[in-house]
Amino acid sequence: MRELMQSKIHKATVTGADVSYIGSITIDPVLMKKIDLWPGQKVLVVSNTSGARLETYVIEGQPDSGDICLNGAAAHLIKKGEEVIIIAFAFCDKPIEAKSILVDEQNRFVQYL
Repeated sequence: MRELMQSKIHKATVTGADVSYIGSITIDPVLMKKIDLWPGQKVLVVSNTSGARLETYVIEGQPDSGDICLNGAAAHLIKKGEEVIIIAFAFCDKPIEAKSILVDEQNRFVQYL
């Protein structure tokens, strides 16, 4: 088994960072569906702005909200307004075709990469 990239949201903008919220990253479920990302799934979040990298799990936001919110301790590392890449991985015994999307400044789908 190898750990491979399963899916990616590229150039998302963080819309909120709430230290008091119990951990995770909130993501618009419309985006989650496009890349086959599940609630509770572990993701790597990489800030193109600050260089910070962290792992957390996904919770669903409101559909068509454009939500990309860092919650709990993660909000200390990545702030509102930062540009991020969100990457999910899967353990596989053969190569897979990853799903990657590009979003605009409002976190709306632009295209598959």
